[in-house]
Amino acid sequence: MRNTTVLISGASIAGPALALWLARYGCTVTVVEKSPTLRRGGQAVDFTGTTHHTVLERMGVLADIRRRQTGKTDTVLHDGSGRRRAVISGDFTGGDIEILRGDLADILYRHTADHCEYRFGDTVTALTDTAEGVHVEFEHAPPQRFDLVIGCDGMHSRIRRLAFGPESDFVAHKGYYYAIAGASPWESPADGPRERAVAHGWNTPGRLATSGGSKAAQLYLFAAPRLDCPRDDLDAQRRLLADRFAGMGGEVPRMLAELPGLDGFYFDSLSKVTMPDYTRGRVALAGDAAHGNTLAGFGTGLAVVGAYVLAGELLTAAGDHTVAFPRYQKIMKRHAKLADGSHPGRFLAPKTALGLRFRNWFLGSRGMDLTAKYADHAKNDIELQDYPAFAAAHDTEYH
Repeated sequence: MRNTTVLISGASIAGPALALWLARYGCTVTVVEKSPTLRRGGQAVDFTGTTHHTVLERMGVLADIRRRQTGKTDTVLHDGSGRRRAVISGDFTGGDIEILRGDLADILYRHTADHCEYRFGDTVTALTDTAEGVHVEFEHAPPQRFDLVIGCDGMHSRIRRLAFGPESDFVAHKGYYYAIAGASPWESPADGPRERAVAHGWNTPGRLATSGGSKAAQLYLFAAPRLDCPRDDLDAQRRLLADRFAGMGGEVPRMLAELPGLDGFYFDSLSKVTMPDYTRGRVALAGDAAHGNTLAGFGTGLAVVGAYVLAGELLTAAGDHTVAFPRYQKIMKRHAKLADGSHPGRFLAPKTALGLRFRNWFLGSRGMDLTAKYADHAKNDIELQDYPAFAAAHDTEYH
């Protein structure tokens, strides 16, 4: 097998998932992550249907995920004065299996740490793609040549910027910002049936604040044009939230008072990544770096499926990236289209009072049931190849 030294940038979900498969197929894998440690916390993410379950089972992580899954959460929505208006069912937001993002990242790390090299607290600063490989420069480690480089480093991917161009060319702001704070305070029992949790949310036009349940301790969402708020200034971001949600009723004043003491704080825009190509030369993108759509509900499933397909296509092409990369792109571009029409900001925090009333009516209508069924179908609308069986049949040739 050719091209067996691979650098992966990003150690959240797509990166370790890809590392698992590439190491299993005989590659020497290095994962570089700018965070000094594995990132804990984060909101709950979910998997739905046969496709996701099959990939997770073939990875060997499904049982571990089931053991650490949360239960589903129904979100009761109130208006600004605290009156109950609607309910978002946990069957729509939680999938078949729901797990905190930090717990999922920990599981994937544990399944790969003995087979890959992880470099925490470092990042790629330059790439030079040549016929013989990719010359990579790091912030701290000495330069090194890799056969392939894969960017699994999220919406604000550095690999994408270095290899494809500036973020503004590929990432579109969708008119909203969001923040999460604190891991979910709710835990399901270690064994036995998973109980259903309840979160509460307060809506006014263009704003939503939720508290409780299995998603996160707090979640905020508000409509705004692109803001000049530094991504690394957490205090400024908290002040911005306090200003945007000032005067809102219900439990929001209590939430804002507790916000400074909560860990795991994350603030960002709702954005959509649109890439004409996921690959260029010896560099490829996977997960949110390639097709992210913030809070759309498809990202984690797409990340693990994309990692499975990318590694599998490299395997079946005997490591020839000029063959594998176009196949990967064709498969995943079609599958990733499922998230294109999703606009969670408009759904969760409509900008007008009329929009809120219509959304609340829709949540109790037959249309909501049909929307949920379509989403479940779309997540499984892919012909999944059995790459592990191919690997077993060609073990001598490729190893």
